[in-house]
Amino acid sequence: MRDLVIIGGGPAGMSAAIAAYENGITDVLILERDENLGGILQQCIHNGFGLHKFGEELTGPEYAWRYEEKVRALGIECKLNTMVLDVSNDKVITATNAQDGIFQIQAKAVILAMGCRERSKGALNIAGSRPAGIYSAGTAQKFVNMKGYLPGKNVVILGSGDIGLIMARRMTLEGAKVHAVCELMPYSGGLARNIEQCLNDFNIPLKLSHTIVKIHGKDRVEGVTIAKVDERRKPIAESEEYIPCDTILFSVGLIPENELSKSAKVDLSAITNGAVVDQDRQTSVEGIFSCGNVLHVHDLVDYVSEEAEIAGKAAVEYINGNKDKNILIPIKTDGKVRYTVPQTITKEKDVAVYFRVSDIYKNVKVNVSDGNEVLFSKKRVKVAPGEMESVTLKKEVFAKAKELYFSLEEM
Repeated sequence: MRDLVIIGGGPAGMSAAIAAYENGITDVLILERDENLGGILQQCIHNGFGLHKFGEELTGPEYAWRYEEKVRALGIECKLNTMVLDVSNDKVITATNAQDGIFQIQAKAVILAMGCRERSKGALNIAGSRPAGIYSAGTAQKFVNMKGYLPGKNVVILGSGDIGLIMARRMTLEGAKVHAVCELMPYSGGLARNIEQCLNDFNIPLKLSHTIVKIHGKDRVEGVTIAKVDERRKPIAESEEYIPCDTILFSVGLIPENELSKSAKVDLSAITNGAVVDQDRQTSVEGIFSCGNVLHVHDLVDYVSEEAEIAGKAAVEYINGNKDKNILIPIKTDGKVRYTVPQTITKEKDVAVYFRVSDIYKNVKVNVSDGNEVLFSKKRVKVAPGEMESVTLKKEVFAKAKELYFSLEEM
């Protein structure tokens, strides 16, 4: 029997472990399938991490090292090269590694921090053969930053998520020519600062409302045909354009790694593909918490750490017997607000609610109502799908509400 088992040793898992340890639970075990702690940050050698958390710019490995150093200093136990095979809803974890073989652990509480994976080309139904030279942006990032391999010299990138934007800059710095970044939607899915620093600074064209309709080449990619899309996201035939290239990178979204959540019978959101959680990041299964990119995809690792700390502290309260849920308030959205995290509020305390919008809106008010009257309102100059927003609700705001309704009002 262990007090707390954390699955995943990335920034979320380490932050949750440290928060739990510092709040009184010292029997903490981190299970990590990689050979090192740090998760995806190990290959993110660009700067821009830690501005909110540490007030300075760090690279991904530097940010991860700050937490890894603290994990080591506190003596928190970590099992590396350990693959978790199953989590039951009564918190029995089945895992395997070379030293212990297949083993089981009964935990008092579990924190899920498995991160996310990239959506692949196979999900996109693009016509053409299967030549060499097609990679996800994250795979190319690992090749360049960790292995020292350059995947190609003439590149087209599909998707303008942050990894795609960062790889457009990285490939350019390594001597490749990035001919275009194509984005199906009429807006970019990445942070505004990445569009400026990674594309505009290097004169890399961003083609909004464009997609790849055909891949050319048999043994190796020889080129792509791109086309503009209409308002229904269907390609316009007369707008087709051929671009010769030897490499295609896909940055078409991230999918939370929730196979273990499913085995634990945790309720999942159809919108975030992550768990449905309350303000403590507790899932529908009592004693199982979720945080980081396995819960919902974040823009900044600083927010991942903040959320993981919430889960770590709440797990301590749960283990110590504080399991009271004195209210149950579901949070609903109007469509313009695409989703919120948390999706329910179960305790009367101040709650930071993170949310993401479905389109670009300017000069709006974020309204929180109980279905009848507006309880809270905050102005925003501009909101975009690529940037996560948050508001903090005081407990007095929702104390008597049966449900909360998030909406956007254009001014």
